[in-house]
Amino acid sequence: MAIKRVAVLTCGGDAPGLNGVIRGIARAAENVYGAQVFGFIDGFKGMIENKYMVLDQANTSGILHRGGTILGTSNRDNPFQYPMGRDEGGKLIFGDVSDQAMGNLTRLGIQALIVIGGDGSLHMAHQFADKGVRVVGVPKTIDNDLDATDQTFGFDTAINTVMEALDRLHTTAESHHRIMVVEVMGRYAGWIALHSGMAGGADVILVPEIPYDLNVVIKKIQQRSQQGKHFSLVTVAEGAAEKEGQMVVAAHIEESTDPIRLGGVGQVVAEKLGRLTGLESRTTVLGHLQRGGSPTALDRILTTRLGVKAMETAINGPWNHMVSLRGNEIVTVPIAQAIDRLKNIQPDSEIVRAARAVGICLGDVYDDE
Repeated sequence: MAIKRVAVLTCGGDAPGLNGVIRGIARAAENVYGAQVFGFIDGFKGMIENKYMVLDQANTSGILHRGGTILGTSNRDNPFQYPMGRDEGGKLIFGDVSDQAMGNLTRLGIQALIVIGGDGSLHMAHQFADKGVRVVGVPKTIDNDLDATDQTFGFDTAINTVMEALDRLHTTAESHHRIMVVEVMGRYAGWIALHSGMAGGADVILVPEIPYDLNVVIKKIQQRSQQGKHFSLVTVAEGAAEKEGQMVVAAHIEESTDPIRLGGVGQVVAEKLGRLTGLESRTTVLGHLQRGGSPTALDRILTTRLGVKAMETAINGPWNHMVSLRGNEIVTVPIAQAIDRLKNIQPDSEIVRAARAVGICLGDVYDDE
């Protein structure tokens, strides 16, 4: 049976380049396959509530350079654990409404579903594949921590945003003889901190994969002072933690499917460094600035290629696969392989060795060891 109706949705946190994928899907559908594309509004919520728009050349024109997603997104509407209301005690009740979502696919005549998302979204996609839906995944996360792809889209834009911030903070730090601590996203994987820190000339980079010793960081800063450099740039991922310590948690949201909210490690590091070195310290938390804005050229090209490949896979298979960047090619890999584990920085990897070789402190060993 020829596949002529395909649906797409964007879910989870937004990332620069989502519109590029949507555009690639819609245009390949119309220009190459003669297929119709339905875009569900606000992620899986739209699939549950049957809210959608038909995507074509006209309404995907002029969106390649735009951040965000014209379809909207949500990270709170898991069809397999959907909020149904509250009990008499006020506690939120969850239920499985995946069959309702499946029914909407059937009523619209949808023959394949493209899910653009990160680890959590692709887990849901995999569950729908188990229920018989022809699913195709597109890897999306600025954290670059999704396995089975060399790079996720949105990552390059995010690290360029952080790099530009570091460039600006460098002059302030040098002028005022300060320690400038920049907190960036990265709960369990420190790719943003590592790449942006290297590109932005950070003196210290702290990531979740390498627990840090504050004494090592202090020694690095003191060495710089002895060399006449009375300022330092420190890039720290939100999930970084001291040796024998814990991640800094900003809040617990008990009713959320993701109850732990990280935040504050930058302030903690800055306060300790200022007190123990005697240098004035300041913190900048970039937060959601890393998610927004116009995608870089790399992300625009990557998302176009991913969108076209996702449409090709939706039409021809293999289904329950994710499109993936491997080397210079866009290929497909099983979704199960992509969500099997997070992609973390390896402490002995080439990029970490390169960072150490140019004098960047990772917080774990002294320069003279």
